[in-house]
Amino acid sequence: MKIEHIAMYVNDLEKAKEFFVKYFNATANQEYHNQKTDFRSYFLSFDGGARLEIMNKPSLTDKKKEASQTGYIHIAFSLGSKEAVDELTIKMRSDGYEVVSGPRTTGDGYYESCIIGLEGNQIEITI
Repeated sequence: MKIEHIAMYVNDLEKAKEFFVKYFNATANQEYHNQKTDFRSYFLSFDGGARLEIMNKPSLTDKKKEASQTGYIHIAFSLGSKEAVDELTIKMRSDGYEVVSGPRTTGDGYYESCIIGLEGNQIEITI
């Protein structure tokens, strides 16, 4: 068994697509648009086969994102090397994203950075 995809609603669909393409080399499919409900989405594909569906629908409310709460907290991307983690952390920080931790080696041996990315969602980048 494998997880087929993860989905998330976003406020700005095009900006979300550009974010994942720019920083994580995502490949986007053709935009889907349901004319009746005005629901829109893209499936983003990543190296290794992972997929993320980003979605938008009018009149959704945006709730404050807490770092410690039940439910989904972050999405993690494996970059393949310590140098790649360092480079992407520097790039995202210089582009104005908040780095909340790292790069560092965690107590359980992961080398990672945690970044508040698009629309306040936490992203972990690791080897």
